[in-house]
Amino acid sequence: MKINQHHYIERDTGQVCSERPIGDWIVNYLYSKKREEVPFVYQLLGSQWFSGFLGWVNYDFPLGQSISGIRRLLKNCAINLNECLDKPEKLDSARKIFERRIRYWQWRPMSADPSAVVAPSDSRVLMGSFKDTSALFLKGKFFEYEELLGSTKTPWHCAFHGGDFVICRLTPEKYHYNHTPVAGVVCDFYENEGDYHSCNPGPVVSLATPYSKNKRVVTVIDTDVSGGTGVGWVAMIEVVALMVGDIVQCYSQSEYKDPQPVAIGMFLQRGYPKSLFRPGSSTTVLLFQKDRVEFSQDLIRNLYRTDVESRYSEGLGRPVVETDIKVRSTIGHRKR
Repeated sequence: MKINQHHYIERDTGQVCSERPIGDWIVNYLYSKKREEVPFVYQLLGSQWFSGFLGWVNYDFPLGQSISGIRRLLKNCAINLNECLDKPEKLDSARKIFERRIRYWQWRPMSADPSAVVAPSDSRVLMGSFKDTSALFLKGKFFEYEELLGSTKTPWHCAFHGGDFVICRLTPEKYHYNHTPVAGVVCDFYENEGDYHSCNPGPVVSLATPYSKNKRVVTVIDTDVSGGTGVGWVAMIEVVALMVGDIVQCYSQSEYKDPQPVAIGMFLQRGYPKSLFRPGSSTTVLLFQKDRVEFSQDLIRNLYRTDVESRYSEGLGRPVVETDIKVRSTIGHRKR
């Protein structure tokens, strides 16, 4: 089966890079039209049990660790040990590598501008709009926002109507902590049950609105408060995917010390660790209210690049190119 390449743009260098998703041909086969021939296998693939089993095989199974070798894993994933908080000898399993902590205060600098919205994760990002008059209009391609937020959450459906969004896709080798993209007070926090489908580019363009069908945790933050970022309500939606067994809420304002579960009424400072994806590929989606945020121009320019081969572009019939960014880097500002 022919698999087209998927490329993205590295923000820091402007370089066009190639991505070969882990288990690519298997995942693309199972999410191709041939899945209709094996409905039981497809159903099993999206189940919590199968996702957890794959995670155990890849990250906890001792035999797999001894064969691949931890050093080889670190090299293949291009993980910078200098930025890791724990000593290299402590990273003695695949799970520990993928759940590693970093010195983000040194290696992931953040703008001092209080109006800046920052990336919640080391990830590959796309942005879009729910406004059908916007050049960023991508409604119904990756998710339906009403379904993403939850069918009973009508007040939030109204609040984010006509707004904008950012999709942050974490590949398995990434640092898997999510950080707060804005400062403000948590006004809602809840979980939506769902499946555990892959967030690789192939499955995303072959399934209908996959992000709003996977299990997800929703945090709505009011930033129009004293000390807040001032961009209205922001929904931060953490979406599980294949091999991600859990999302651990562990907000901390001092490195990773004294982690706290996120709760309604809590004030969240911008740029601090909020949660941890258990290993695997996963996605964080940010929703913004209409006309409250202006996205960074370099990210928008990259999105429309026609000279970069992207599976999103091929599947959606228009240029849609990801940019690889670092957590806490600026992705937008309060609209003036």
